[in-house]
Amino acid sequence: MKTLVDHLAQYAAYHRDRRNIASHFIGIPMIVLAVAVLLSRPGFAVAGLWLAPATLTALAAAVFYLRLDTRFGLLMTGLLGLCLWAGAALASASTALWMTAGIGLFVVGWIIQFVGHYYEGRKPAFVDDVMGLIVGPLFVVAEAAFLLGLRKEVEHAVVEIAGPTCIREKKALA
Repeated sequence: MKTLVDHLAQYAAYHRDRRNIASHFIGIPMIVLAVAVLLSRPGFAVAGLWLAPATLTALAAAVFYLRLDTRFGLLMTGLLGLCLWAGAALASASTALWMTAGIGLFVVGWIIQFVGHYYEGRKPAFVDDVMGLIVGPLFVVAEAAFLLGLRKEVEHAVVEIAGPTCIREKKALA
């Protein structure tokens, strides 16, 4: 099984332009929330908990994150829990509101992602490895931790493999 650093470094190799990383801080949370919203129907309440396909998806993702790293895994589990809470709230609203919120977040989130990859000049990581879809949210959390000065040992290991971040100059068309 790949390590935390293996997954983050592979994903980071597609994300070295700081503008692309910044776009991921907006786009990826929107997409994760959209998936939680859209998978929150059909669902039903059991002992005060909303059980839906989103619950199973979040549990599987939480197990993946926790197996990679306990600290990041706990944070990711908490964030997924917040997404499930929002998804359940929207799932209990009208169908129009539920669908509009879910689809709107999903489409706008992906537009933001592709704008970031325009600056990067490189396709998204998931095109070459579908694991990028589950590593992306973890990458955003890890990058936030790095910005806060946390988990420096992980940051250094990722940068050693993927290289430093930068602002890429766009080549002029001749």
